[in-house]
Amino acid sequence: MSEYIAKLMLEVKAKNPNEPEFHQAVQEIVESLEVVLERHPEYRSAKILERMVEPERLIMFRVPWMDDQGEIHINRGFRIDMNSAIGPYKGGLRFHPSVNLGILKFLAFEQVLKNSLTTLPMGGGKGGSDFDPKGKSDNEVMHFCQSFMTELFRHIGPNTDVPAGDIGVGTREIGFLFGQYKRLKNEFTGVLTGKGLNWGGSLIRPEATGFGAVYFAHEMLKTKGMEIEGKTFAVSGFGNVAWGVIQKINQLGGRVVTISGPDGFVYDKFGVKGEKVEFLLQMRASANDRVQEYADKFKVEFYPNKRPWSVKVDVAMPCATQNEIFVDDAKELLKNGCQCVCEAANMPTTLDAYKIFRDAGILFAPGKAANAGGVAVSGLEMSQNSMRLPWPKEEVDHRLNQIMKQIHDTCISTAERFGTPGNYVNGANIAGFLKVADAMLDQGLV
Repeated sequence: MSEYIAKLMLEVKAKNPNEPEFHQAVQEIVESLEVVLERHPEYRSAKILERMVEPERLIMFRVPWMDDQGEIHINRGFRIDMNSAIGPYKGGLRFHPSVNLGILKFLAFEQVLKNSLTTLPMGGGKGGSDFDPKGKSDNEVMHFCQSFMTELFRHIGPNTDVPAGDIGVGTREIGFLFGQYKRLKNEFTGVLTGKGLNWGGSLIRPEATGFGAVYFAHEMLKTKGMEIEGKTFAVSGFGNVAWGVIQKINQLGGRVVTISGPDGFVYDKFGVKGEKVEFLLQMRASANDRVQEYADKFKVEFYPNKRPWSVKVDVAMPCATQNEIFVDDAKELLKNGCQCVCEAANMPTTLDAYKIFRDAGILFAPGKAANAGGVAVSGLEMSQNSMRLPWPKEEVDHRLNQIMKQIHDTCISTAERFGTPGNYVNGANIAGFLKVADAMLDQGLV
């Protein structure tokens, strides 16, 4: 690590104490950029990195709401506008008890580069609340969303900041948020993505992150002369991302043998397909995140309180949350012959675990590249809203496939240009950074 990078990291940690996820995201990216900064000293002299790690705007507010028993609750709301050099801020809203500034800053920082890689004109942001929609009635969720948007509406707009969904924020929550925005602003505009199909949403948006990650994995495997057909996959989670991954793998002839929840993981050697996928939808609709019910219903193996990285598979696709693959998991995957790890979640692999995969020379794709399909289709939803013209499913899926192929090719060519051929992490970090950095230089000291 160069003296410059070491000093930058010390400053980041000093200015942002007790935010380990943010530190991790910044360190992974800046380590990739050493060779870029050597070749392009103009980025150092303009303090591009120092500016990029500092949010352009950080909004924090209280969200009071009343439950069905008349009791008042107070949660915190956040919106982090990280960087708008290439377009309006774009990124999801997360409603989960774990939400805090450090997690949202890591997500917003990753979002900047992810959005840059899509080639669409979108800056990066992230937001949410420590509110937990799990176990709440529709009425309670509506009251919370209305209170949340009563403050947030002042800071967003179709040309300023366009939030989307994330963990805990699906079509129901987006609907309540949009309804309150429309009431307050007296306008119907594409200020949120992930909307319902009958009022401005895009086809395949719920599946887009998962579909896109599989398209990316397909391109990775092709570089080694392999196909998805016939391969076995370990998948974590069973939410929107995993649901999309499972569907697309099945379509392409692969076999998903694991899903997971907070209670453990399921091993289904026959594959998660057909009625089993429909059952996952029923579980999600009932707000039940325990996968033991799947194991009981289909008479397959259940491993309580375990992560799904101990089974023999060809490809691992973490789809749940940050830091779910640790060093021991990485060693276990390699021991069992895993040939490819494709991150469908945001930063699910720890830095030490990633280094094990890197040193082993297997295919490894970071989330900022592989899971960009969700925000890509959000960008396509914005385009459809601007034109007042919905596209058919086949067109959206085709555009998504092309975007993911382009991101893959950009990662490969950039990694090779900067001396690390085949390193998707370096390729993604450098390519995403260059577009944003050049735009910042063009726009002066902002």
